[in-house]
Amino acid sequence: MFSLTETDEWGALQEHYDKIANVHLRTLFEKDKDRFKKYHIKFNDILFDFSKNRIDNIAFKLLIKLAEHRKLKAQIEAMFTGEKINTTEGRAVLHTALRNRPIDEVIFDGKDVMPEVNAVLKKMKNFVRDVHSGKWKGCTGMPITHIVNIGIGGSHLGPAMVCEALKPYSKPGMSVHFISNVDGCDIAETLKQLNPDTTLFLIASKTFTTQETMTNALAAKKWFLSLTGKKDKDVALHFAALSTNTEAVSEFGINPKNMFEFWDWVGGRYSLWSAIGLSIALYIGFDNFEKMLQGAYQMDVHFRKTPFSENIPVIMAMLGIWYVDFFNVKTHAVIPYYQYLKLFPEFLQQLDMESNGKRVSKDGDIVNYSTGPVVWGVSGTNAQHSFFQLIHQGTQLIPVDFIAPIETQCDEQNQHDILLANMFAQSEAMMKGKTEKEVREELSGSGLKGAELEKILNHKVFPGNIPTNTILIKKLTPETLGSLIAMYEHKVFVQGAIWNINSFDQWGVELGKQLAKRILAELGSDNDISAHDGSTNGLLNYYRENNGR
Repeated sequence: MFSLTETDEWGALQEHYDKIANVHLRTLFEKDKDRFKKYHIKFNDILFDFSKNRIDNIAFKLLIKLAEHRKLKAQIEAMFTGEKINTTEGRAVLHTALRNRPIDEVIFDGKDVMPEVNAVLKKMKNFVRDVHSGKWKGCTGMPITHIVNIGIGGSHLGPAMVCEALKPYSKPGMSVHFISNVDGCDIAETLKQLNPDTTLFLIASKTFTTQETMTNALAAKKWFLSLTGKKDKDVALHFAALSTNTEAVSEFGINPKNMFEFWDWVGGRYSLWSAIGLSIALYIGFDNFEKMLQGAYQMDVHFRKTPFSENIPVIMAMLGIWYVDFFNVKTHAVIPYYQYLKLFPEFLQQLDMESNGKRVSKDGDIVNYSTGPVVWGVSGTNAQHSFFQLIHQGTQLIPVDFIAPIETQCDEQNQHDILLANMFAQSEAMMKGKTEKEVREELSGSGLKGAELEKILNHKVFPGNIPTNTILIKKLTPETLGSLIAMYEHKVFVQGAIWNINSFDQWGVELGKQLAKRILAELGSDNDISAHDGSTNGLLNYYRENNGR
């Protein structure tokens, strides 16, 4: 595959960018009264509006042409059909098989993976049924009312986000907690809230060796056994495993019958659809978990079958490439105007930045173009009173995704109207801005004149021309949330495909872990630490001298 920047399609985009880079969105809307009609797509209960982007018809067609030239269709099929597209680890990428609702064959290494997928789903369903019915009881005969998921990365961020987003669907009397940070304060504060007799811990680690997860798992086990009357045999009634390491699970004290398997072709940040989603199913019920799988499957079909010019994930991805590689954008904000989606930006940070934070192509070459941006954001309207100032009047161009449901689930329609009025206003303000002429008219009756007026003038001018997408969901349900998550998963995949990078490894995570093991051993010795650079040596020795041990 030719270097991306050497293709004719890239050159055509660069030439057109030079022509329209400074064209204001106001102008684009004035010239084309049908922009919204042209540049929005309806998918089931989701509306995707991309009309407030700095593109015209030519730019849009050229972006689609670039996707076609990069053989995106073939790359999509390679993922769905089990080719080993994770080239550095020799693995397939088949999270889509986990939500393959018609149960069509998915062949990997000559074998249909669906019987195993469905066997695990059936095991999860039965386990959830037993917990919810009270058949599964703790060691004192009390039913389970607290679920604690201990994991990190994808084993934490996805399930935590989904459980928060679908809180209105939670089973009465069931609470869920998440522990991820190896910082002892995280687990200590969580344990304070728990009744050990009604608590079930889920240890989420494929290898059952992940340092952070197993440190917290052992701390939870120690806490449980330290309580009056608890014995080693009781561990099996209060701990289950999401893992593939039967030996380590058994050694921990968990009955292997309560180990839920997933596979090497399930990447961590794509794993909430697998056994890693057991905390979700226990919290909202297996029926709702299946509806979430169904919503994701529907988006999979849309992504796989829809022409690129009408394909939401493809359009989202190509717009991102337009800004990152031509407008030199470094960050992308995601602002959900719905409190239940407050963890969605944090989930997307891992999904996007761990996937596409790469500087090396699949061919092993250093790329000569920008790849994944920094993804960030918090829920609106909080965001308006923290960082929106920088977006409106700062020196960086920051595209924004706005996300909101049309229907609220909190019986406060008046407040929801206020919430969405703010979102629509911010979207319009970012597009239009406020011109010098408009500011002068606004200040005409203020009494300010001459130098005094000129001094304040620029402080009140908003450049605007900030690109935004708006995603409106009729109602945030398990099904629509499944579609929304899959939409962003596929967006990230498309960008990696265009950039010719491997979106499914994460070697950058490993270096710090390797060094941490070495440093931990040094902290436990009595010798002066001198094997590192001057700064690290100084910090380590100072820590040992002052940690009170």
